Amino acid sequence: MKHIRTLKLTASIIICLSAGAIGSLFTSASVDSWYLTLNKPPFNPPSWVFAPVWTLLYILMGVSLFLVLSRENVFQKKKTALIFFSAQLFLNILWSFLFFGMESPLMAFIEIILLWIAIIITIALFKKIYPLSAYLLVPYLLWVTFASVLNYSIFILN
Repeated sequence: MKHIRTLKLTASIIICLSAGAIGSLFTSASVDSWYLTLNKPPFNPPSWVFAPVWTLLYILMGVSLFLVLSRENVFQKKKTALIFFSAQLFLNILWSFLFFGMESPLMAFIEIILLWIAIIITIALFKKIYPLSAYLLVPYLLWVTFASVLNYSIFILN
């Protein structure tokens, strides 16, 4: 049984890290070119900060997902929560495509608002299933809140 739990935890983390890897395909193409040409606000973190922060956030998301998946006898609640979790993960990838792939801070800003809402809903749904799983998503929500302000600032400055 412990082996299955370890496998489920590992798979949950890999799923979330994979979303980051897919998003980084769009990021890496523009981060050393187009992104460098943008005017950025003074609170823009150095580029090296993003990879470790996102890696940690994806790991926390994976643990959160694992906790929800591990909860038994709440199939209907889990089903709805997992739909929103999947939606926010997709929106997370989509933001990278819009901002870096399409080089569109405006479209990315509109989309990040949807991502923020999806994270809030996911947290609320996860809390009903396993409260710790919801709390593990709070750093993600805070970072996306910061990213939203940064995204908006870059849009305004450019």
